[in-house]
Parts: sequence; C-alpha cells; structure tokens
Amino acid sequence: MFRRTFWFTAGAAAGVWATTKVNRKLKQLTPESLAAQAANKAIETGHRLKDFALDVRAGMVQREAELEEALGLDAPVEPGTAQARELPEPRRRGALGPTPYTTRSIPTISYNRNEDH
Repeated sequence: MFRRTFWFTAGAAAGVWATTKVNRKLKQLTPESLAAQAANKAIETGHRLKDFALDVRAGMVQREAELEEALGLDAPVEPGTAQARELPEPRRRGALGPTPYTTRSIPTISYNRNEDH
C-alpha cells in the first residue's frame, strides 16, 4: 500500500511540475511576450554598441595623445616662431593633365518636378 501511495504522489508531483513548465513556456511564446523580449534585446544591443563606441573614442584619444607626444606635436608654440605656410605653385597643363587647383564648372540641369505629371 505504501508503494502505491508513493508512486501516486510522485506521478502527481511530476504532472504538476510538467504542467507548470509547459504553461510558463506557452506564456513566453505569446506575441506580447515575444515583442517585449525583442525590445529588451534591442535596448541591450544599443547599450552594447554605445559602450563599444565610447571605448573606441577613448582609444582614439589615447592613441592621438601618444602620436602627438611621439611626433612632438604637443609642444607649445610661441607666437613669434610660427612660420607662414606657402602653397606649392600649381602645375602647368601638359603631360600631367590639368592643374590640381582649378575648378571645372559643372553644368546644371534645371529640374521641374511638375514636368513629369
């Protein structure tokens, strides 16, 4: 008799446990729950991307400081010692093509949105 009672109780407990598990899983698969999970994942991904961007920016600033120090660009400049920069003379037309400092005029086309209708 004791064996029957034990197995009956064990079966009932297993049935209750399985029913509870199935009901929880079904609630997770409702459209509202799936939408909430997707929104949470999107927010979490956004936070991760923001953290990544901040880490990249901090690394860039650190590397720029290292390069400026290595190249001596971070030294203070005295106002009287700065030299004026001279632009190179433009190349003449010839075998190398047009001069790099000239601008070509780009033809403009008037467009009337109402012409097509």
